[in-house]
Amino acid sequence: MIIISYDIKDDKLRTKFAKMLRSNGAIRLQFSVYEVNNTQRIIDNIKVNIVEKFSKLFTGADSVMIFDAPNAKVLKYGNAIHRDRDVVYF
Repeated sequence: MIIISYDIKDDKLRTKFAKMLRSNGAIRLQFSVYEVNNTQRIIDNIKVNIVEKFSKLFTGADSVMIFDAPNAKVLKYGNAIHRDRDVVYF
C-alpha cells in the first residue's frame, strides 16, 4: 500500500492527475490524498506515470509526496475506520 498526497496549482493538471490515480485503483481519502492498495505492478505504473507524464509539467508551486511503507502500521479514526469493512445493502 502507498499513500499519495499532492498539491497541484493548475486545475486541469490536478484533474488529470486525480483521474490517473483513480484509473489505477486509487481510493480518495481526502481532497488531495489517495490510498493505493494494489499489486506492485500497478503501484510501479503509477510511479512511472508521475515521472514520465506529470513531473515535467509541474511548476515550483506543485508537489507530490508518496508514502511507501508496506510494513508500517496504519491507525484509522472517524470515517476512515469504515473503509476496510464490507457494507451490504438490502
